Amino acid sequence: MRGTDQGRLCEEFSAGYYGICTLGGMLSSGTTHLVTTPFDVLKVNMQVNPLKYNSISTGFSTLWKEQGPSSLWRGWSGKFCGYGIQGGCKFGLYEYFKRLYSDVLVDRNKTFIFFLSSASAQVFADVALCPFEAVKVRVQTQPHFAKGLSDGFPKVYRTEGLAGFYKGLFPLWGRNLPFSMIMFSTFEHSVDLIYKKIVQKKKEDCTRVQQLGVTCVAGYAAGAIGTVVSNPADNIVASLYNKKAENVWQAVKKIGFFNLFTRSLPIRITIVGPIVTLQWFFYDSIKVLTGLPTSGGLRRCLEEPNLSA
Repeated sequence: MRGTDQGRLCEEFSAGYYGICTLGGMLSSGTTHLVTTPFDVLKVNMQVNPLKYNSISTGFSTLWKEQGPSSLWRGWSGKFCGYGIQGGCKFGLYEYFKRLYSDVLVDRNKTFIFFLSSASAQVFADVALCPFEAVKVRVQTQPHFAKGLSDGFPKVYRTEGLAGFYKGLFPLWGRNLPFSMIMFSTFEHSVDLIYKKIVQKKKEDCTRVQQLGVTCVAGYAAGAIGTVVSNPADNIVASLYNKKAENVWQAVKKIGFFNLFTRSLPIRITIVGPIVTLQWFFYDSIKVLTGLPTSGGLRRCLEEPNLSA
């Protein structure tokens, strides 16, 4: 392994390294999801009541007039806490699994390792997120349900029991697993492509500012592509949590196959593209501040010619 750079707080792939990655994931995911709460409120209302909230501009206007400006920030605590915890698990475990699988599966190509690593991390991340998401969606679409997490958690437990928190776990996996697999793989390959074809320099030969610029471009590409793939499951999650359907199959029939892919897609791209870009930027900025290299690529103790692109 290469020697520790000057100013680096810990060695790569040490317990401290994974701790920094987890903390970076929590801070980057929690803060970026928090600032986009108004768009998320509109998104879930467009999914649950598409006739009333049929566009971004009129949807915001309707929410503002009927429920006041504070309605745009409903569910902010669920966004910040839930997605912060999810982000910590997602980024921290991704780094761990990527190293683990690249060491074990030396005969597999990079894409397979990226897919497997991100899927493994996302399974745990969504188990952590699911209770927060269950409360958040209800708070955002049912004005009198609860004010936030403090009264929302007890109410869900009283009325639906523990199962109420995990009603949407499988649709959540259906939404986030493909999104995460596509997002991480697209990011990794985009980073590699940008350095090879556009920057035409190795990452180590670029300044930190240039490296963070590559991170942002790759992050936006990853978010946009992942959003399109995950949109059907996102619509199903909103429908189940708001009792518009009793199960996944009923939700699909009520929403319609075409609408699964198109309903709320523009606003999701508006939300998710910048979110993912900022997440990767903040995440890699924290790495840079602690003396660690920016994200992208498989790094192991020894060079492996067996890992194909």
